[in-house]
Amino acid sequence: MLTVSTVNVNGLRAAAKKGFTEWFGATGADVVACQEVRAAPDDLPAALREPDGWHAVHADCSVKGRNGVSLYSRAEPEATRIGFGAAEFEDSGRYAEMWLPGVVVASLYLPSGDVGTPRQEEKERFMAAFLPYLSELRDKAAADGREVLVVGDWNIAHAEIDLKNWKANRKNSGFLPEEREWLGRVFDEAGYVDVQRRLDPDGPGPYTWWSYRGRAFDNDSGWRIDYQVATPGLAGRAETATVERAPSYDLRWSDHAPLTVTYRS
Repeated sequence: MLTVSTVNVNGLRAAAKKGFTEWFGATGADVVACQEVRAAPDDLPAALREPDGWHAVHADCSVKGRNGVSLYSRAEPEATRIGFGAAEFEDSGRYAEMWLPGVVVASLYLPSGDVGTPRQEEKERFMAAFLPYLSELRDKAAADGREVLVVGDWNIAHAEIDLKNWKANRKNSGFLPEEREWLGRVFDEAGYVDVQRRLDPDGPGPYTWWSYRGRAFDNDSGWRIDYQVATPGLAGRAETATVERAPSYDLRWSDHAPLTVTYRS
């Protein structure tokens, strides 16, 4: 079996003080992907930079305290990569991958965007550059006998069943028609599969992110924006997908929850 967990930690050092370290120590996952690490590798404690029994790759951002993704694997990777070849985003701390036996696993933190601002324009440029890379990676991995699994915070809710208050968010970044169409192209054009939705086609949710504002968490008024996106061969071997939602608001160590999927070997 292959078990993969992904979570936006909303600052790894802060999450470590609130429960991430205990969660990480107890996980049965073979691969753990983190996003929004917000720390350079040298700023992380050794237990998170190079934890015993794990192989780690960290992609930090050139802007201190921003972005950052990490990957931890119990198996030693045959190769690693930071960035996907787009010059603008190479040092943005948004993408890292590991080439493991039979599979390429990547950790992605897609820009969140903000309508009418340069942040949304950045998100659009990222999406435009990333889609061709997904097709290129699929073909390159297939030629090497591997599947592909891109996990992380995609910052887009694909369908109405992927967020609680979809009607009120139709003009907000994360649920814009053009963003949803782009994610549809990842599935329909590039040939990837939304693993969680394959296992649970009807929804609603399960959500993976809840605002800290109001009572969003208590009311389960969330968004499903954290995905495991796989090539069809691997997606067809997915057996379970679980959102590891904290039992109560005060026990959260991030505004996201881990999404854990188990695949047959």
